Amino acid sequence: MSTSKPLPTIAAMIGDPAGIGPEVCLKALDSGELEGVCHAFLLGELEAVRRAAAVCGIHREIRAIDSPAQQAGKRFIGVLDPGDVHDGDYVVGKPSAAAGRAVVGWQRLGERLGRAGDIDGLVLAPVDSVSLKLGGIVRDIDELQPDGTWMLRISGKLRVVPITEHIRIRDIASTVRRDPVLRLIETLDRTLKCWGMPAPRIAVAGLNPHAMFEEDEEEIAPAVALAREQGIEAIGPLTPDAVFRQCLEGRHDAVVTMYHDQGQIAVKTAAFAGACTIYMGLPYVMLNVPHGSGFDIAGRGIAQHLSVLAALRTAAALASRSGFLE
Repeated sequence: MSTSKPLPTIAAMIGDPAGIGPEVCLKALDSGELEGVCHAFLLGELEAVRRAAAVCGIHREIRAIDSPAQQAGKRFIGVLDPGDVHDGDYVVGKPSAAAGRAVVGWQRLGERLGRAGDIDGLVLAPVDSVSLKLGGIVRDIDELQPDGTWMLRISGKLRVVPITEHIRIRDIASTVRRDPVLRLIETLDRTLKCWGMPAPRIAVAGLNPHAMFEEDEEEIAPAVALAREQGIEAIGPLTPDAVFRQCLEGRHDAVVTMYHDQGQIAVKTAAFAGACTIYMGLPYVMLNVPHGSGFDIAGRGIAQHLSVLAALRTAAALASRSGFLE
């Protein structure tokens, strides 16, 4: 009797249908590198996927599916299309209200499938902020982040998560408080263990140069001490100009940062292709890729698919509780 674990089911939301999202998602699924890794299918407009196949020279069968279960074990590329946008509703290479409304609907469908347990992971291809605004459902891209989640960025061995996202630099110091820092350390520890890392080593970056001022001593240090009392292997505050190099060297498994760019600059400097963002705090794995919708090259079949492929492989590994890819 086989004791192998069943393969996870991963959905790739194709992103803005007028951009490169359908092309890179299709290339990733056609690459053959997901065989034996997961059951992957596309979520979005069927005609956009077929158009992408034509420009990318992909001849594999593309078929509409009604549920994620229909993809398991099949050789064709399945597309779950809710039918809320059509080819004539937008122009390839240009933002549109129709595309903006569609991607919000597709993401929300993917989230419902994840919460219902119908999929184990959801990968989001690039969306366009102008299309989103034109669509009128959300005001900006930040509203697509699910409530109660944090954004964990990964690039190889470098994994970082900030306590806040897009706020003004002048407001950052007021957000560095013991309780939110502690809550994020606890969530990161619990999540990494769930994903297959039995004893994660968590570094906590200081806010100030050399981690030497009031916020570091009175807010961050007490949060780390309380985490350690719970048995969490946390250390900090560590000097921000060294902690990311230490993580790349393998001395830490992840870094909690005090604001968005503190960690994001390090991640994008370390490596861009293959990097992705994971939304922590959900009962399934959800992540996106760090590049844009590429309107300037959409429809040409030349966009690189390695970032989406890495995201799909990462989603499958974490959903299987196998830890991060090396």
